[in-house]
Amino acid sequence: MDKIVIEGGRPLEGTVKVSGAKNAVLPILAATLLTRGRNIIEGVPNVRDVKTMIRLLQDLGAEVASYEDEKIILDTSSANNPEAPYDLVSTMRASCLVLGPLLAKLGRARVSLPGGCAIGARPIDFHIKGLEAMGAKIWLDHGYVHGTADCLKGIQFYFDTVSVTGTANLMMAACLAEGETVLENAAKEPEVVFLADVLSQAGAKIKGQGTDMITIQGVASLQPIECRIFPDRIEAGTYMIAAAITRGDVLVENCIPQHLEPVILKLQEAQVDVDVKETSIRVQGRRPLLAVNAKTNPYPAFPTDIQAQFMALMTLARGQSIIMETVFENRFMHVAELKRMGADITLDGHTAVINGIEGLSGAPLMATDLRASASLVLAALAAKGQSVISRVYHIDRGYVGMEKKLSSLGARIQRLAN
Repeated sequence: MDKIVIEGGRPLEGTVKVSGAKNAVLPILAATLLTRGRNIIEGVPNVRDVKTMIRLLQDLGAEVASYEDEKIILDTSSANNPEAPYDLVSTMRASCLVLGPLLAKLGRARVSLPGGCAIGARPIDFHIKGLEAMGAKIWLDHGYVHGTADCLKGIQFYFDTVSVTGTANLMMAACLAEGETVLENAAKEPEVVFLADVLSQAGAKIKGQGTDMITIQGVASLQPIECRIFPDRIEAGTYMIAAAITRGDVLVENCIPQHLEPVILKLQEAQVDVDVKETSIRVQGRRPLLAVNAKTNPYPAFPTDIQAQFMALMTLARGQSIIMETVFENRFMHVAELKRMGADITLDGHTAVINGIEGLSGAPLMATDLRASASLVLAALAAKGQSVISRVYHIDRGYVGMEKKLSSLGARIQRLAN
């Protein structure tokens, strides 16, 4: 496995361009299974999760007609295989998104229970309950979700807990179901809104996206998808925090500031200078950091995918900060590694109490999941001395060339192959 070696203590300076949103392209790729023909998707980030989803679609019978320069042409004319195998689904949570489209289009599915980051159980109960309510017969056997459906029917469904993938899966299935489906307490994330908009352009009848009630009127068929993926808000937020934690001056280009409002406000509260333009954000860490509190919640609140990175920043802030994680039950695995660098952090269930210190020290570190990996990179950039981060394949799941982008900003960072 590769390692990333970082010599910390150097402010980042310059301009970094954000890639397309990983969490937007994955459901779009799954949605192509609802179509028959050549789907054209641009702005596709070259990350491992996207490659995994493409391989999964190929296993299901889709053909990659072209994939270059962040543009993929995917022909789903022959996508008739209903089985999503364990070796692919087990590596990525989002691969369960093919369940709804397969049942809606083929009337059958055999999808391995999903894997991905070890940040919590993240069951797919909502997916299964919703699809069963729509008329599908679903059973579990030897680690696989089996499903059959002669014809899905529209339903009214309430999510007990907001679920991004659950909302996306049921929304896609409802597009080809008979009648009207109403999803209540639905996710409002930009990625869900984007999926709804793209499906609508392909002929779906969806309204209410961006609110907690989405209504879908089923149609007989959808046209192939054509779209461009919008910028990744989590990648943008990560580089914003990288600028702040290194006391640097970085212009983050190709971003949508509206998607980042909670991060912007928390950085400003911490006394970081943030200058927002139409499609860019400049972050300057000129003043001493002040400790601030944060609580993760579904969009539009502070995102769970930025929690680890923000905690790394708070380890160097003046005073005490409290970070509460309400989305995932096991998303503090980066804490032990930050403490190895000298951070003063105490855990109490879903709450972390951080007492800011003068400086972090470089250390050998172990990445445990995608966003925890990013937090360790940020901490290492600010730390005194050398840090060696192992198991960095997690980073490749969601960040395009992170070490190259950071190097262009002046970071002393390199990847070493074992």
